[in-house]
Amino acid sequence: MLTVGTYLGDRYEIVSKIGAGGMSDVYKAKDHILGRFVAIKVLKPEFSEDRSFVAKFRTEAQSAAGLEHPNIVNIYDVGSEEGLHYIVMEYVEGITLKTYIEKKGQLSFKEAVSIAIQVARGIEAAHNKQITHRDIKPQNIIISTEGKVKVTDFGIARAASSNTISSDVMGSVHYSSPEQARNGFVDGRSDIYSLGIVMYEMVTGRVPFDGDTTVAVAIQHLQEEMTPPSMYAKELPISLEKIILKCTQKNPDRRYQTIGELLNDLRKSLAHPDEDFVMIAPLVDNGKTKVISEDELKQIKDRGISGSVENEPVAEKPYPVRSNDGVDEDDDDEDDDDDEGLNPKMDKVVTILGIVVAAVILIVIIYLIGSFFGLFRFSGKQEDSEPTQTESQTETQTQSEEEMFAVKDVYGKSQEEAQQLLEQQGLYMFVVAEQKSDLPKGTIVGQDPTSGTMVSKGTTVNVIIAGDQNVDFSSDNNQENVIVQGVTGKSEQEAVSILQNSGLKVSKNYEYSDSVEAGMVISQNPSYGTSVTKDSTVTLVISQGKKSVKVPSVTGKSKSQAVSMLEKAGLKAHVREEYSDSVEAGVVIGQSIAGEKLVPADSTVTITVSLGVEEKSYSFSKTYNAPANAVSVEYSLVGSDGVTYDSGAMDTSEAITVSASDMECDSGTVTIVWTIETIDEEGLSDTTTKTESHAVKFQKQ
Repeated sequence: MLTVGTYLGDRYEIVSKIGAGGMSDVYKAKDHILGRFVAIKVLKPEFSEDRSFVAKFRTEAQSAAGLEHPNIVNIYDVGSEEGLHYIVMEYVEGITLKTYIEKKGQLSFKEAVSIAIQVARGIEAAHNKQITHRDIKPQNIIISTEGKVKVTDFGIARAASSNTISSDVMGSVHYSSPEQARNGFVDGRSDIYSLGIVMYEMVTGRVPFDGDTTVAVAIQHLQEEMTPPSMYAKELPISLEKIILKCTQKNPDRRYQTIGELLNDLRKSLAHPDEDFVMIAPLVDNGKTKVISEDELKQIKDRGISGSVENEPVAEKPYPVRSNDGVDEDDDDEDDDDDEGLNPKMDKVVTILGIVVAAVILIVIIYLIGSFFGLFRFSGKQEDSEPTQTESQTETQTQSEEEMFAVKDVYGKSQEEAQQLLEQQGLYMFVVAEQKSDLPKGTIVGQDPTSGTMVSKGTTVNVIIAGDQNVDFSSDNNQENVIVQGVTGKSEQEAVSILQNSGLKVSKNYEYSDSVEAGMVISQNPSYGTSVTKDSTVTLVISQGKKSVKVPSVTGKSKSQAVSMLEKAGLKAHVREEYSDSVEAGVVIGQSIAGEKLVPADSTVTITVSLGVEEKSYSFSKTYNAPANAVSVEYSLVGSDGVTYDSGAMDTSEAITVSASDMECDSGTVTIVWTIETIDEEGLSDTTTKTESHAVKFQKQ
């Protein structure tokens, strides 16, 4: 276990431990080169000693490092040091989807679909680069404080799959696909199955298969039928239920074949939740329920699902399966022997039944072929056919390359104008409710996401339109009520005014936020578009801005001590340097914000660090003109430090230049004594002296 303050790679300083799993410990660390926080996964010692596993671990992590997507926890670096092997990842402030589900119980239809779309987009980006996650579960899905959904641990499960590792390492068997449970071939459709289980848990608050042991759960994935989610979520729209059921088919060929196909149906479900548009391929074996033989059960136990998961190379032939009558489907010889023992009457019955079954199968095949070519149409409404795999892949590639853009403002526009405007941006519009308004009927009176919000192509914009009465389209209850307006991102005063004018009460909580400006609404409950009775209370969470911290006093500390103290306090340090005659080099002279003062977290404190005494040198040079009749001169240049830097005497009637360099003071005095010769009327000569004294300033060299 790493201790706080430990450095990895002379770059990452461990700040705190934030989690642990079966395979690694997770730490929050400060990247001192890029000045940001990161999350570091450090392999536990028992895995670090396995060279083959470490090599696989590094290879898969480096491969996953090539993934860059808003819905993926990005990998920045892979390293090793003194036997420690670690991965440096994006640090996301938030909670796991598992914790979120535990807190809320059951998620609403719209919230579940929104989360599923974001998760699917992350998986799609990985599948486009031929990376299968293999361990999709709520524990590996993070919801940030900003509401962004991110998938983590790409590539890690693949490294683990080639080693004998405890079941805790591989994640819960509750989300494993049947092919993973039997150690069969795993591809992207396995991730789709796991995501289907995650969606099931989001809308029901429980997993479909549970048991006392991992063996018991794995067997249920292989042979038990799932209880439809609508049994636990009574108001679940049929579209989402069918999507979940299609994702979780035991045969991979009956699931969505690409994550792009799943995304198309999830988006369509948002716009048309009550339409039964999801097509699930029919069973090809007359729907027989599969059970596991004793031999198969023994093989599963031998592989260690009860205690460990050992993923061996894929067998050339899958495990034999048994139908309910206990006869191996692959055991053709035994079937032939049994047929020989049938009596003539029974043989005739079997023959007739065989003909009937063949006829029914033929009719079904004709119908399917006819439907495919549009020969059978029983209503005027023709559903759009599902895109081919090639079309889906092309769309997927296009979506992954598109950029974010701002949603246009449709407030006050007619429903038709708004839909046309949003469709021009490549967005979907979904009317969630009508409510009373002073605006004309059918006019847009609310939208979510709000105008200016950055979104990608294909996003659904939910709108509220003006009508004669308040109607919630997501409910059969059409009594007059109030539709909650979206006020997230608005100022506290504006949000309260909007809600109170709608006939609602407001309750306010306050929280610190690193990303939302003080006084702005972070979140609301109930959310936008929810239908509530008049006088209901809407709880707002208001930002108090960044958390206040106390500035430490760092004057007199060394530069490194001062920077460390400020960063530990949650502040940024900006260093400036200056010379000082009284403070030794490397010591802090002063700070821009006084110690003990409260300031917002992440504020910048400028510290002034001494460079020590400045070594200065000065120079001086000036020419002085000789007075009339001068015959000689004596001069001297004395610095303010008492040192004579220049002096001399000469016979001259010309100007003289007094100069000096490399002086250690910045001023001094020039003294000049001129000897002047005079001649009287009688022709006799006489001499006098003239003294000049000049205070001068020197120039810095």
